[in-house]
Amino acid sequence: MSVEGTWNLSISTPIGKIKAVVELREQDGILTGVAHGAGEEVALADITLAGDRLTWKQAITKPMRLNMTFDMTVNGDTLQGTSKAGRLPSSKVTGERQTTPEHQA
Repeated sequence: MSVEGTWNLSISTPIGKIKAVVELREQDGILTGVAHGAGEEVALADITLAGDRLTWKQAITKPMRLNMTFDMTVNGDTLQGTSKAGRLPSSKVTGERQTTPEHQA
């Protein structure tokens, strides 16, 4: 199952919903990605896809400096799971693929 493409994420945090966009690409069997949100772009780290389980880490600086971990389940063009930021409680995350790479069409 490919997870390549651009994904629109909605993160339900204690301070409200946060929208983010994650772009995932695969090159030579290695997943890479970046996240866009709150006016910043950050690289994703430790991206792993095992079956339908997709995990990654990222560091953000807005609205505050946090190290986040995502644990998602991929189901076709949708994602569901959680994000954890530091000591804060886990937040529910949903996502929808908006585009897939050209070479997959």
